[in-house]
Amino acid sequence: MSKVTNSTQAPFYFILTGIPGFEASHIWISIPFCCLYTISIMGNTTILTVIRKEPSLHQPMYLFLSMLALTDLGLTLTTLPTVMQLLWFNIHEISFEACFAQLFFIHTFSFMESSVLLAMSFDRYVAICRPLHYTSILTGEVIGKIGLAIICRCVLAVLPSLFLLKRLPFCRSHLLSHSYCLHQDMIRLVCADIRVNSWYGFALVLLIIVMDPLLIVLSYTLILKNILGTASWTERFRALNNCLSHVLAVLVLYVPMVGVSMTHRFAKHASPLVHVIMANIYLLAPPVMNPIIYSVKTKQIRQGIICLLSQRDMCLR
Repeated sequence: MSKVTNSTQAPFYFILTGIPGFEASHIWISIPFCCLYTISIMGNTTILTVIRKEPSLHQPMYLFLSMLALTDLGLTLTTLPTVMQLLWFNIHEISFEACFAQLFFIHTFSFMESSVLLAMSFDRYVAICRPLHYTSILTGEVIGKIGLAIICRCVLAVLPSLFLLKRLPFCRSHLLSHSYCLHQDMIRLVCADIRVNSWYGFALVLLIIVMDPLLIVLSYTLILKNILGTASWTERFRALNNCLSHVLAVLVLYVPMVGVSMTHRFAKHASPLVHVIMANIYLLAPPVMNPIIYSVKTKQIRQGIICLLSQRDMCLR
């Protein structure tokens, strides 16, 4: 008979999984993971430093970008400890409490990523369609309230699912499919009625994963309608170019997200390696790619980084 465990009993451990079939090569696999985590931490920290130090970047667009960088940094630091300790030291165990804490932060920061991108699409809409009212609409106070609303929205969205899962007994294998804790991974270990959890998860998908992209598409539909109504091709190109970085950031988040969903839905019997690779791409692609995208495509950020590096060189001399 399987052992039943829940939060009211003695603590137990979940077992994390590395890269299936490549356990003997974990130390070598850790090299690209370490490089990706380093790029993410250095890239997002650099963007935050540039925006903080350069007064000309204290504008709505760059304040939203700093929110995105903070979110990416949080997501990176949430998965880094368990991934690297597994690859470097072959530590597979994670306590009940630590697993739930990691689950909370992973899903909160993932939802925040989507929410910040939605706020950035609103920023682009106001900048292009209401340029004369841009600074009066997106004041510092309004941006602060948007940031607070994003935090409250995501925390309040994740907490109920956490409490609903925590009350359930775990009587199946404690083996997880990834090197970090995900809700969809832990829920399959439960041996009780999970209909409430499933319905709440479905509501979250509609509220955030579906609604946010639809609102982003709506904002860009209005932007395109406004752009096509302008007379000058130069103005059209400039407006589209201003949106390019954000569009790429949206694709970097939602394409892997759709890929993970499709894999879980239609490739349940695929190799575990496929699911692990897709999940890692989903969690690592945005934090790694966003600072690269904005550094390359945004002139002001690129100039700020060059200025920051040149000042550092002068200090070293």
